[in-house]
Amino acid sequence: MLNISSARRRNRSTPELNIAPLIDMVFILLIFFLVNTSFVKETGIDVSRPTASTAMVQNKATILIAIDQSNRLFMDHREIDPRAVRANVERALAENPEGAVVVVADKASSTGVAIQVMDGCRMAGAANVSLAASVPEG
Repeated sequence: MLNISSARRRNRSTPELNIAPLIDMVFILLIFFLVNTSFVKETGIDVSRPTASTAMVQNKATILIAIDQSNRLFMDHREIDPRAVRANVERALAENPEGAVVVVADKASSTGVAIQVMDGCRMAGAANVSLAASVPEG
């Protein structure tokens, strides 16, 4: 006699879960979050900025140049020569033509160095060059 229940058990395959669409969705979500994430750029050093009651927040600062208390310049976590400001800003503007330059100068730094840096930025073709300040507390 034919045993139907054992034949059905042998023909029955184990259920399979296709995870290819799940992996596709994970990659799509990863790309979405990478594209929409804004990364905060830092100058690489701590600077004690001067305070100004008329200071305004600028959200489009893509090129940051820091001047520390001993008048050394930093850009993208590395020290640069004051004579190389123009070349570095030109390179950064080539990557992002609409980038704004913010000079983050320590309050103990020399005004002459800050002016030299701002002049180099303008000679590099930066249309929007500003000097960073912090808003006084209280």
